[in-house]
Amino acid sequence: MTRKIISSPGRIKAAKAPGDPEPASGATAAPPTPSATAPARAPAGARPKPGPARRGPRIPYTKLEIAEIFRRFAVQRPEPQPELEHSNPFTLLVAVVLSAQATDAGVNKATRGLFAAASDAGAMAALGEDAIREHVRTIGLFRNKARNVHALSLALVERHGGEVPSDRASLEALPGVGRKTANVVLNTAFGEETLAVDTHIFRIGNRLKLAPGKSVDEVEQGFLTIIPPQFRRHAHHWLILHGRYVCKARKPECALCVIADLCRADVKTTDVPAELRELGAGLLPASA
Repeated sequence: MTRKIISSPGRIKAAKAPGDPEPASGATAAPPTPSATAPARAPAGARPKPGPARRGPRIPYTKLEIAEIFRRFAVQRPEPQPELEHSNPFTLLVAVVLSAQATDAGVNKATRGLFAAASDAGAMAALGEDAIREHVRTIGLFRNKARNVHALSLALVERHGGEVPSDRASLEALPGVGRKTANVVLNTAFGEETLAVDTHIFRIGNRLKLAPGKSVDEVEQGFLTIIPPQFRRHAHHWLILHGRYVCKARKPECALCVIADLCRADVKTTDVPAELRELGAGLLPASA
């Protein structure tokens, strides 16, 4: 046993009591026993155990409010359609590839002549890159886009018999096709409940605090988590059209908004919703 003795002011050291065994020559003191509250260290090289799954950011809406938002969008446009002109899955795919960093109106102007010359993968592959480039030269990044359109047409002929595949992996393996393009094609051509996050949807997700996120993937997952199942099929188009014609980037047209009373955007200018009515194909909110 040991007892404490004071060797100098404020300093305490242990003294050997009579009968205590002497330490072996050259032996070192045993390390202190870890405290019961100290965290145990994992062995070197061991992977830490995964913690609980991270929850998405909290949003200032109830489930009933979210359902009401999409119900109103559905009343406005029961069967929304993309504004990119197309006649089949192939022309839709090409139009979406060409639409990156370009307006739908600009793409439609270019593709009318292009699709008149080639409206399927075999014809587009035979048309050739040079001819494709001449048709789309009014679109930004036209050289690279023409190259991709020709390459993806060849790939469709060689790998898929000229048909546009209906699975994500095959679509994203095509030249110039990423997740956003695949989502548009899967949703519009094949009826899948996907959501392609463009600049409008990204803005709405963050501005309205419906699906806040720093990346398009975060916004996409946020929306897919909150949108009620019965509205997922058309949510992609509703959100794009709402962002394009009502919740605009520079100055949102809150007076035209049918969800103004539910909206939690900091920039909104009214709590009074616009009249809720079906707009019909091709129609826009008044004054849009």
